Amino acid sequence: MDASRGLRQDLFHDAFAVHPLPRMRVDGRLTRRLPPRLREQAAWTPHIVVGLAGLVALLVSLAGNGGGDLPQLLTGLLALGTILLTLLRPVGAFWVSLAVTPVTALFGNGWGSDWPWLPGAFATQLIVLTIVALRTRPRTAAWMWALTATYGLFAEVFFGGSHYYTNTMPFLFVSALALLVVTVWHVRHDAAQKVTAQETVTAHERSKRTLLEERTTIARELHDVVAHHMSVVAIQAEAAPYRVENPPPELEYAFAVIRENAVIALSELRRVLGVVRAEDYEAPDAPQPTLADLDRLLENVRGAGLAVDKTVTGAVRELPQGVELSAYRIVQEALSNSLRHAPGAAAKVEIGYVLGGLGLRVVNGPATGLVKPSPGAGHGITGMRERVSMLDGEMTAAATDDGGYEVTVFLPVPATAPTEDSA
Repeated sequence: MDASRGLRQDLFHDAFAVHPLPRMRVDGRLTRRLPPRLREQAAWTPHIVVGLAGLVALLVSLAGNGGGDLPQLLTGLLALGTILLTLLRPVGAFWVSLAVTPVTALFGNGWGSDWPWLPGAFATQLIVLTIVALRTRPRTAAWMWALTATYGLFAEVFFGGSHYYTNTMPFLFVSALALLVVTVWHVRHDAAQKVTAQETVTAHERSKRTLLEERTTIARELHDVVAHHMSVVAIQAEAAPYRVENPPPELEYAFAVIRENAVIALSELRRVLGVVRAEDYEAPDAPQPTLADLDRLLENVRGAGLAVDKTVTGAVRELPQGVELSAYRIVQEALSNSLRHAPGAAAKVEIGYVLGGLGLRVVNGPATGLVKPSPGAGHGITGMRERVSMLDGEMTAAATDDGGYEVTVFLPVPATAPTEDSA
């Protein structure tokens, strides 16, 4: 029952439905190098190949079918039309080819000709089987081969006794080889598609995981920064009444409220953001780095072999610690990428203090080729973009014309933003 259902679905249900042959994709390794005009024409390559196969069947029919000039021409045109039909109705073309085979056999050179496939019918049926198998699936190809074998054996048993040569077995052997090649191609093509889809899903999941890891890192750093300031507020609020002789009760109460709220806020902050900490995570003993620590970072990367220069423009001022920390991390990651992906190249760090914020530019030249670059998955760029997005900034990262790489960032700082002193 399953076999019967599969046969009806593959070869009988909507057998003559229109399924135009799609144009070939032109984004492959070879076709993408063609000029635009040739690339558009290359998209019709499958249709041209089918047309050439039809001409081959036509020539074979004219040369080998026999039976006179007019029968040869008619059988040749039938062969050409049947093959061209595969461009629109592939399954229907198989039935037409199977029906044309006994008609073509009637025009043979008597009982001494090939049976049941004359040369033209032999070529036509083989080409149609191959094209339809390419356009459908391996199960359909198996059904077509089985029906073709049934027809050939039937014709030999009941009508081939007086023929000198029968070619059902040679035809079945050659067609089986052709369909086997097509089936292997289908299997490889499907496997390649599944691998590509899996790689796409894996890359997407890896990008999401990288984004979450970077957000976790940012949350940890912000937790440490905010917790430090809230602790300072609580301590200063507790100590403030003792710095004034005979403070009024209202002032003492105000400072007590400030301290109490600071302690509550600090506890809530640690409770909410504490979930992003790993079990083995330890808060850093030293303060989080700022742009003032950038010279130390540059010395470290110079020691690792990266020649880097720093340029600062504008009036240097103290920025909110979140901006300072993010700017430091962005420069750090950009220089790390230069070390990994462009070994031997020189880099340049530009920092611009402007009225509306902070501008960063890290650019490196091309790799010298003396050391093999390390592969990467783009995690560093993802982390930088996440930091910039958190501060409502703008970022561009792209290759330069000379083969290097450039990262440009602008971090906005409102004019009324509190600085470390005001905090």
